[in-house]
Amino acid sequence: MRPLSRLLFSSALTLCTVPAFAMPATNNSGETARPQEDSVTTTGTLKVNGKAIAYHAVAGTLLVHGRKYDDSRVVLKQRGDLSATSDPEQNAPGKASKDGKENGPIASMFYTAYFRDNANTRTRPLVFLYNGGPGSASVWLQMGSFGPWRVSTPGVEHQPPPPYALIANPQSLLDVADLVFIDAPGTGYSRIGGKKAEKEFYGIDGDAAAFTHFIMAFLAKYHRFESPRYLFGESYGTLRSALVANELEQEEGIDLNGVILLSQILSYDNNVDTPQFNPGNDEPYVLSLPTYAATAWYHHRLPQRPDQLAPFLREVEQFASTDYLLALQEGSLLPEARKRAIAERLHRYTGLPTAYLLRANLRVNGGMFTHQLEATDDTTTGRLDTRFAGPSLDPMSKEAEYDPQSSALSSAYLSSFNAYVRNTLHYGGEVPYRVFAPGANEHWDTHHSVPLPGGEDASITPNVMPDLAMAMKTNPTLKIMLNSGLFDLATPYYQAQHELHHLPIPDRLQANISTYQYPTGHMVYVDAKSLQALHDNVAAFIAATTH
Repeated sequence: MRPLSRLLFSSALTLCTVPAFAMPATNNSGETARPQEDSVTTTGTLKVNGKAIAYHAVAGTLLVHGRKYDDSRVVLKQRGDLSATSDPEQNAPGKASKDGKENGPIASMFYTAYFRDNANTRTRPLVFLYNGGPGSASVWLQMGSFGPWRVSTPGVEHQPPPPYALIANPQSLLDVADLVFIDAPGTGYSRIGGKKAEKEFYGIDGDAAAFTHFIMAFLAKYHRFESPRYLFGESYGTLRSALVANELEQEEGIDLNGVILLSQILSYDNNVDTPQFNPGNDEPYVLSLPTYAATAWYHHRLPQRPDQLAPFLREVEQFASTDYLLALQEGSLLPEARKRAIAERLHRYTGLPTAYLLRANLRVNGGMFTHQLEATDDTTTGRLDTRFAGPSLDPMSKEAEYDPQSSALSSAYLSSFNAYVRNTLHYGGEVPYRVFAPGANEHWDTHHSVPLPGGEDASITPNVMPDLAMAMKTNPTLKIMLNSGLFDLATPYYQAQHELHHLPIPDRLQANISTYQYPTGHMVYVDAKSLQALHDNVAAFIAATTH
């Protein structure tokens, strides 16, 4: 899903080294130059819990290749085989050799890594963090969660115009781990090159392969193969994490200590945005109902609003998974009286008019809900965080036509990062920072080869629950942490729980999964109190899974 979140803390950054800037540019012929590696290092200090932390930040790129990269061409050259080209550049990924054959697409993946100075890298945990989209840069996690600086976006209203408040981050995770924020191929300062590069990297499996290759390259470059290691993915990044965890295990022989999931979706069949295009599958309506109820409770739209949210949600969850699910499964066989009774219960839990629910055949998707909940005030409710709201673009439309939460926060995040990366990290110059990969929507391949017993693959609509299950079964020490916002309608919390409870794993491995909920939305970290809770929970998870 596209993110389409005190103690005194001080930080001072100084420029340490500035190598030749190697962002992709155009050559004399006007063609785009091949992606390259580069890095810039800065130093800083911060104070968390009264303790000073000295660190250095590296902003740069690493090259990763496509799945069909032929490294035998380089090996032959190293062995002196005359059939290999004498030009080392011709052996590079994404570069055509003299025989006219191309050695596969290439991507330079941008990262910002924060390392604590003088730490024992053998025992110092290392966390790889990324957003999703798919095709989104990781500016949201970079500027909102655990880095040494974050943008302050208090409240649930549209943020005031610039200048924005970039503050020292008292919830930085640098107190317990080194951090690596990664931008997906084609996003941020990451660039792709070579023939059919979009086809290679803009897809579920190609994207996961790129991140797997990046992590292996990073571990090698910074000598971190002995460090405890974690994946931290948000939104589509959770789907990516399931794939990367399994690829690291099966293809590279690399165990992880833990996988941290924030605002999880593992199966697109559970997506409440467009369930009407998959008739016969009623799970999305069931799994989103508790979030509808939480949202109606927050905006005071319930006919009888209880004082406490938690017990109310347990009641709604019980109804959703029993009476509501059974009613939907009956389809056209559902008696009229029973249908009306269910509609009246839905009205009680969502605030939507009973007549509207009956016309909708008891099935309200996410866009319908966010448009209808506050329709009497010509107001649209947020999707990524349903606590947000804004004026409806078209009061007569069937579904919401924008997300007030995205509109409220995007400018603050993007403006702050563009200033931070240039002025503090001294990276980027005049090169545009791409929030979303150009063309990703048009090129994204949603087919996925699912690992099956016997070594066979099946190409299906994305469902990576088998991948996460295989990673857990082949590494039974792997721990999983789920973090969800109660007001997230992009990836509802009840849907995430449902997916993890339905992983095809032995019951004993369910003990490896821990879950946490927060009174915020998709970007849990936009609320300072929830960010502190998220920090503390993640820090405890890392401590418990690090030897």
